[in-house]
Amino acid sequence: MRRRLRRTNGVSPCVLIIVQNLPVPFDRRVWLECQALREDGYRVAVVCPKGPGDPRHHVVDGVELFKYRPYSGGNSQCNSQWGFVAEYLYSFVMTLWLTLVAWRRVRFDLIQTCNPPDIFWPIGLIFRALGGTYFVYDQHDLCPELYESRFPGREGATYRGLRLLEWCTYHTADHVIATNNSYRAKAIDRGGKQDDEITVVRTGPDPDRLRRVEANPALRRGRQYLAAYLGVMGPQDGVDIVMRAASVIVNELGRTDVSFTLMGTGDSFPDLVALRHELGLEGYVEFTGRAPDDLVFSVLSTADVGLSPDPRNPLNEVSTMNKTMEYMAFELPVVAFDLCETRVSAEGAAVYAEPNDVTKYAQAILELLDDEPRRRTMGKMGRSRVEQKLAWQHQRDRYVDVYDNLLAIGA
Repeated sequence: MRRRLRRTNGVSPCVLIIVQNLPVPFDRRVWLECQALREDGYRVAVVCPKGPGDPRHHVVDGVELFKYRPYSGGNSQCNSQWGFVAEYLYSFVMTLWLTLVAWRRVRFDLIQTCNPPDIFWPIGLIFRALGGTYFVYDQHDLCPELYESRFPGREGATYRGLRLLEWCTYHTADHVIATNNSYRAKAIDRGGKQDDEITVVRTGPDPDRLRRVEANPALRRGRQYLAAYLGVMGPQDGVDIVMRAASVIVNELGRTDVSFTLMGTGDSFPDLVALRHELGLEGYVEFTGRAPDDLVFSVLSTADVGLSPDPRNPLNEVSTMNKTMEYMAFELPVVAFDLCETRVSAEGAAVYAEPNDVTKYAQAILELLDDEPRRRTMGKMGRSRVEQKLAWQHQRDRYVDVYDNLLAIGA
């Protein structure tokens, strides 16, 4: 039985969640966190950027959302270091302003910041001084490793600055939420946190929402097999490897029986569209852009394999890939590179190619496509693993306990 919430003057405690890189409720992890807190009696507010058509302030399912216009620095800045600096300065100012607005309206008791970036720890200090607010760091990414992976060979002052920001965030936080044990180890080694100051809360899919629907054979576009990708398309995500593997399959091995559907967008999207033309794959590779749920569900229910092409780099080796677990929820066998945390998530529901080898990745796709019994077995194994271990329902109580325990300490 869960502990009853401490109330002040009959009012439930309030958690303010700060997100910079995605709007809410589009950020699925954060939205699951919001729902978990609401279900256990907390009031919840969020500061985040606006999505297309979003108002500046609205309430969704009892969660109060304060939103600012996303930064737009022009295409010339989108991948530059100075572009990121300008974006983060803008985001910090807008977030601080809306946090002050939220403070006047809801008087929150706890602040949770979600990275990237690691720039919001001063807000934790400000509101700790103003009202004794607790500060929780929900670490979604390792920002120094993210920088190493996006800009290989360009470490130096920027990398050291990111390490400093991360250290400041660790040391400001009353508690750290880590998405896996690799991140937990970083919080101990780099952040000096103690075991009881860290809670591992994995980003698990919701198996009740993410499940197979009726397949749509038309999505195969007249071919026998369909391989699907769902996720962000940034420099570190390896979608270019999917394109080059598709070229090996179609142009070198002569397999014209495979269609590829790639769902999502990101910084690399224009380059990937150009690469499709360069490789002569217009008839084989389809880009949907950011797809609505009904299309995502239909594609993943029709596809034969799910593609997790994240290359080995400092970030991906220790990160949990949400798309891998979402494929598993749809009973899709996964083709991935052999990375530490990918194996932890997928175990036998994936085949693992030698990291960063395009030809071996292409061969792994074909070997799995040509073995239907193996695909079926792996798909059922993945779905079972989601239901029994990885689903959010197995994580939510650990998440809410972070706040219950902090409030109990302060009672």
